[in-house]
Amino acid sequence: MELYNRTSPETYSGRASNQNLYVHEKVLCVDVSSLEKSSDKRVALLGYACDEGVKRNQGRFGAVKGPDAIRKKLGKLPNHLDDETALLDVGSIHCSNADLETAQDKLAHQVQQLLNGNLFPIVLGGGHDIAYGTYNGIKKYLGNAKSIGIINFDAHFDLRSNQDGNTSGTPFYQIAKDCEASGTAFHYLCLGIREDANDSSLFKTAKELDVKYILRDTFRIEFHNEINAWINAFIQNVDAVYVTIDLDGFSSAYAPGVSAPSPMGFTPDVVLASLKTIIASGKLTALDIAELNPTYDIDDQTARLAASLVHSVIHSL
Repeated sequence: MELYNRTSPETYSGRASNQNLYVHEKVLCVDVSSLEKSSDKRVALLGYACDEGVKRNQGRFGAVKGPDAIRKKLGKLPNHLDDETALLDVGSIHCSNADLETAQDKLAHQVQQLLNGNLFPIVLGGGHDIAYGTYNGIKKYLGNAKSIGIINFDAHFDLRSNQDGNTSGTPFYQIAKDCEASGTAFHYLCLGIREDANDSSLFKTAKELDVKYILRDTFRIEFHNEINAWINAFIQNVDAVYVTIDLDGFSSAYAPGVSAPSPMGFTPDVVLASLKTIIASGKLTALDIAELNPTYDIDDQTARLAASLVHSVIHSL
């Protein structure tokens, strides 16, 4: 299998208006190699069709089909973008021969190219190993002189050691070690962490790496003002922000189709409210969504949630 393929326009469908009233009428599927730098406002959807990291982490297979599942639901949603804003689908990165590391490197390269071309990347996954690729693309674009703050909506720290190889549970540990090697600061904020989803060694690692986090018990809409204060304090200390949303952080009442479901997760309202705060900072540089597993979805509920999150972000930028 090739490491990259262009998205077929037929992936997007929905009600026809002939007036660009729906996303499927607005989105343009292009080859990533054909993009040129532009001063126009442009959003780029890039798929990461890979669940090799999930397999290595002993999770449920199926996230490889996540990007197209999100695209299909996104296409049916209404379009409120102005005519001057371009919405581009720039294809998908694939993992060939279980070579996760090469797929992550390819993703990093593509994210860097999108940022170089003045596009805002939204990466659709795929396992949460997506984070190592997206982050490195931002890092290659900004260089070591700029600090990057990672905000992860997730039940899990994903700070497992990669001593035995990279997985969907190791990306932020990898990033921390890369920061240590380059002499740069590791800025990491986790929203929605659950004690029943992380063992004591992961909490110890988080403390050692000075990870900031809000537990699920506190990550609730009724504490929105306090959460805003924590997010803003975190953002003030960095030059750029990278947001990653792991769908398994949501309660399985909203997201049954994930690699590691749980009814104890958070709700969409607090995530949407937090995203508004992050976007308002003007520092959001890229975003990805991980762990959609269509194999286990119920009535496409998780795909619809992911598509609605993407829809909200592209209309808020």
